[in-house]
Amino acid sequence: MSDLQATANDAWPGLPYEAWQETCATLHMWTQIVGKVRLALTPMANHWWQVPLYVTCRGLTTSPIPYADRCFQIDFDFIDHHLAIDCSDGRREAFPLRPCTVAEFYRESMGRLRALGIEAPIWAMPSEVVEAIPFDADMRHASYDPAFANRFWRVLVQTDRVLRAFRSGFVGKASPVHFFWGSFDLAVSRFSGRLAPPHPGGAPNLADWVVREAYSHEVSSCGFWPGNGGFGRAAFYAYVYPQPAGFATAAVAPDDAFYSPELGEFILPYDAVRRAAAPDRHLLAFLESTYAAAANLGHWDRAALERQPPQA
Repeated sequence: MSDLQATANDAWPGLPYEAWQETCATLHMWTQIVGKVRLALTPMANHWWQVPLYVTCRGLTTSPIPYADRCFQIDFDFIDHHLAIDCSDGRREAFPLRPCTVAEFYRESMGRLRALGIEAPIWAMPSEVVEAIPFDADMRHASYDPAFANRFWRVLVQTDRVLRAFRSGFVGKASPVHFFWGSFDLAVSRFSGRLAPPHPGGAPNLADWVVREAYSHEVSSCGFWPGNGGFGRAAFYAYVYPQPAGFATAAVAPDDAFYSPELGEFILPYDAVRRAAAPDRHLLAFLESTYAAAANLGHWDRAALERQPPQA
């Protein structure tokens, strides 16, 4: 079966970037609009952990956002293909996800929030995007292929599940498994507990002080890009900041993983995982071995930071 013939029963469906890159780019901007609403109204947390989205059984969610004496959440549904805004007072607004410009999505979502009595002024400029177009002026991105939006979400479901299993073995400070709408990736991070040198910054349309907060402490991160992360196709990644000597040449598993000097990260192509005899084990081997390289070369106190699995 080819990547384009994947069915709803495929646990790890094909996600060829060239077949849905326009939908990917549009959806990236839509998630930024929703994510910036959460950013505007949610109290600050370390490393910006208050701003990501989370995988659900139907799509992506902001989780509850406080607003005066209420709360609300915004959900992308990639099964029935709509955006829903639900309030704790029982009120609801929703509209279909369909091909439309980012400008139209921006007006619709802001209008639906106002209809619920919610004012959420956001900076209407995309973050971490090189050729950024203000949301209210973006007529370029207007694609929505529901079949590929659904495939993308199904890959996130599988990745979220494996990342949660990987996260469970770490008792030190670790992030939730969360979806960063700025970089459009699902990620989880582990921390050594030590401060890191100030990050140099340099992310497009993102202040350096924002990046420095994200990387204030030594961190080993891994996650999934759907194709937009610089590799040009769907892939899993792993990196460490600051990068210790020898990390780029460390031996990691599985055999189809490699270090990209251009990205400064280890890469495991998504297709290598989905076509493996045991996709979970294939991906976990990558996550565990890249973390071990980062922790060993960085002299992390692994005995204090890790939990041994319970014995049967």
